[in-house]
Amino acid sequence: MLAPDALCRYIAGTSLLSFESGCPDRPPLFLFSWRAASRYASSRPTKKRRGLAFDLTEKRYIKETGLEQRIAAIVEPVANDLGYALVRVKISQENGTTLQIMAEDASGKFAITDCERLSKDLSPVLDVEDPIEREYHLEVSSPGIDRPLVRARDFARFVGHEAKVELADMIEGRKRFRGEIVAADSETFTIRLPDVPAGDDPNHKLPLAMLAEAKLMMTDKLLTMAPELQDDPQDDPEIETVAVDDDATEDDQVL
Repeated sequence: MLAPDALCRYIAGTSLLSFESGCPDRPPLFLFSWRAASRYASSRPTKKRRGLAFDLTEKRYIKETGLEQRIAAIVEPVANDLGYALVRVKISQENGTTLQIMAEDASGKFAITDCERLSKDLSPVLDVEDPIEREYHLEVSSPGIDRPLVRARDFARFVGHEAKVELADMIEGRKRFRGEIVAADSETFTIRLPDVPAGDDPNHKLPLAMLAEAKLMMTDKLLTMAPELQDDPQDDPEIETVAVDDDATEDDQVL
């Protein structure tokens, strides 16, 4: 069940990302944490789907636990109804138990207002389905700059950028690859490894169906894309926390 106290917060990602990876100069990652009383969001109106030029339900390739897969099946229709594509579901033991939902819009972005909309519509659905037996906190976030790569279109979009890849099973004698994405299609992607011994082929063509986890590596080249990947870059890296009264209206909530 969702934690009973109502609290929403916006974390400017410089602080969050520097904690996770030691890179304080990264552009912001948007994260909206909603610890909601179920009575708050029980009667929200249905949102109309936005007109998008991409497939909201394109197959995701990512290793998830059975519980994460079950939650993804609950979350994805709610996200799609709002015009968002689900990126990842992850359960961690941070702050007791935390359920993190990553999503994106048609442009691959996810602003604070998007985090808020999805979080509020998810809360009552998760209360009803109750997939996690213990108390947990819900966090809805953007994929960030060094984002997970979970769909064929992700690899195609970031051809020329570096990625770290882990496969579910070994191929060509290894499961982990780190290098530049040089090609991608609907079923495979090719990654070029650096510093390959003379005579060895640096290019490895890997099937998406074997993908367990992949994410972009933070590089100067990727950082130049920050304006394209972020809607609302913030100059202030401080964490802002705003307590929300259970009876507050949507117009009263200011992040």
